[in-house]
Amino acid sequence: MNVLILGSGGREHTLAWKLAQSPLLNQLFIAPGNAGTAQIGINIPLGVSDFKAIKETVLQHQIKLVIVGPEVPLVEGIHDYFSKDKELNDVAVIGPKKQGAQLEGSKEFAKEFMIRHNIPTAKYQSFTKETLDKGYQFLEELKAPYVLKADGLAAGKGVLIIDTVQEAKRELKEMLTNQKFGEAGQTVVIEEYLDGIEMSCFALTNGKDYVILPNAKDYKRIGEGDTGLNTGGMGAISPVPFADDKLLTKIEKTIIQPSIKGLQKDKIDFLGFLFFGLMIVDDKPLVIEYNVRMGDPETEVVVPRIQSDLLELFIATTTGTLTNYKIQITPQSATTVMAVSGGYPEKYENGKTITGIDKVTDSIVFHAGTKAVDDKILSNGGRVLAVTSFGKDFKEALEKSYANLKKINFDKMNYRKDIGFDL
Repeated sequence: MNVLILGSGGREHTLAWKLAQSPLLNQLFIAPGNAGTAQIGINIPLGVSDFKAIKETVLQHQIKLVIVGPEVPLVEGIHDYFSKDKELNDVAVIGPKKQGAQLEGSKEFAKEFMIRHNIPTAKYQSFTKETLDKGYQFLEELKAPYVLKADGLAAGKGVLIIDTVQEAKRELKEMLTNQKFGEAGQTVVIEEYLDGIEMSCFALTNGKDYVILPNAKDYKRIGEGDTGLNTGGMGAISPVPFADDKLLTKIEKTIIQPSIKGLQKDKIDFLGFLFFGLMIVDDKPLVIEYNVRMGDPETEVVVPRIQSDLLELFIATTTGTLTNYKIQITPQSATTVMAVSGGYPEKYENGKTITGIDKVTDSIVFHAGTKAVDDKILSNGGRVLAVTSFGKDFKEALEKSYANLKKINFDKMNYRKDIGFDL
């Protein structure tokens, strides 16, 4: 089978690395890919939202399965585009149609879905610039800190956690009247703050049956001790040490199952990954957000722990044979630490020469923002690469990741030295 992965980050390199191990794979294409994916498949220089060019590529290379990495093409309706086109409707797509993608594309849609199906989540209300005064009133009713979320996609940057009500009101006005997050912030969801510990769960589903993938915990802030600005993710750990069988059963019964049943009740045609961003408060799991694709850098620890053939699992999802699928997962822990460009998540420079990847032993280097030029690998993004390692526990795995990161170098390279500090 010929397969196409859409995307260019660490998530896509990890999926490509895993799919390349499958005997069911014939040729693997990645669009646009990066320097890492180029070593295991064929990179095609396409934009993930250029549906017409993607169609031409799929037909030209007789691709039968498309895996959509990032959220933007899903929210834009790439799966709908395939299913409505006579030449493409026999091509399977991993990733939901436009309606299901709204679970990530609109915070308000997701919250309404949770309330409708009794899925535990934080108290909230939504506001537009016309209801700004009501937003101020709602902030007065809440206790600090205050959580403001841009309704639409803001590349992981649209969530603010603010300590004072005055600053929260100022930021609400910035978002609604001065378009701080552009169109994504035309509606703002204000939530009560949940004080607990975060973790992520993942399911692969055809909208009826599902397989639960390894759980993980990622670290979003740029600074040690979870300080500073939010990023796309600085590292991750799987499994989450505090997630015992009792908690995981509770998550499945109170969150995963009602979410899948909710998709059916609402007649939402959903095929692909469903990510549950959770906050555990006094042993009770609550949903902070849904994503409709795998997270990054969680993919870099979740996928390497899957021992089953990933392509076989995708085929089972798209052919309705997921019911009896038993996924094999290694009991070992996996950790990943992200090396980022100096200045990220604010202004940073690309084009820095990366050295030392060939010296890495006993870890896997997943490329994120990289490109190959002549015989060099250069930085090409804020998050540059992730170093993933296995161990008997997350501490042993982290030691390997950190030891190997010291062998890698590029100008102004930065990484967090404290992943797992709160465990």
